[in-house]
Amino acid sequence: MDFNGKVAVVTGGGNGIGRAVALGFARHGARVVVVDRDAEGAAAVAAEIGQAALACPADVTRSADVQRYVQAALDRFGSIDCFHNNAGIEGKVAPTAEYDEAVFDAVMGVNVKGVFLGLRHVLPVMLRQQRGAVVNTASIAGLVGTVGMPAYVASKHAVIGLTKVAAGEVGPQGVRVNAICPGPISTRMVQDIARQVSPNNPEGVEERYSAGLPLRRYGTAEEVANLVLFLCSDLASNITGAQYVVDGGRTAVPVGISQR
Repeated sequence: MDFNGKVAVVTGGGNGIGRAVALGFARHGARVVVVDRDAEGAAAVAAEIGQAALACPADVTRSADVQRYVQAALDRFGSIDCFHNNAGIEGKVAPTAEYDEAVFDAVMGVNVKGVFLGLRHVLPVMLRQQRGAVVNTASIAGLVGTVGMPAYVASKHAVIGLTKVAAGEVGPQGVRVNAICPGPISTRMVQDIARQVSPNNPEGVEERYSAGLPLRRYGTAEEVANLVLFLCSDLASNITGAQYVVDGGRTAVPVGISQR
């Protein structure tokens, strides 16, 4: 887990899982480019890291913005060794038969096109270097369905597909591409989903959901960050094209089944 001399780019790095990953890379010696549509959030995380960080506001759905954060990383630090392709949005909770088309397009734009554009513009850098590790943020929603979240589920299935294709293409050149599949994690995104599901008692959603998890709790952003760092490290040198679940056992045992 030694990232001294390495450069990490983290999209969606201004909060939640991305923030935890950016801080984790920095703790282990990396120089970090914090990318986020929220310029203030990105700047705050970069300031927390210090001189070894660069904040880069960007809309990951715009190719010009993606090219700009890639070039900013190269101009400031000279390489991109690790890329956490993480930016994502949850959209709305609503049945497929009632789902708003504009919201669907927005979710697919950030979660699928944003991941594609990140791969499209970071992979050429890594191929020239003949080295690099990419971790795309999918979700357990990329492995199983979630009622009322058709756009999010479709987008995260797509992320896993993009991961596998890219891994097969760039593996011979020494570049690895994997995906993580977080389950319920204590972040703003999960809290927003809970408010949509139960506006009058969002805390009750976590209580009920946690009761069905083998570990009986939501995960933390730092626990997800640990997995990202591992997959980007030399400890994972023979791992590519895989998706790793970090979900407290959610996909092992369906929520709602009593555990003893």
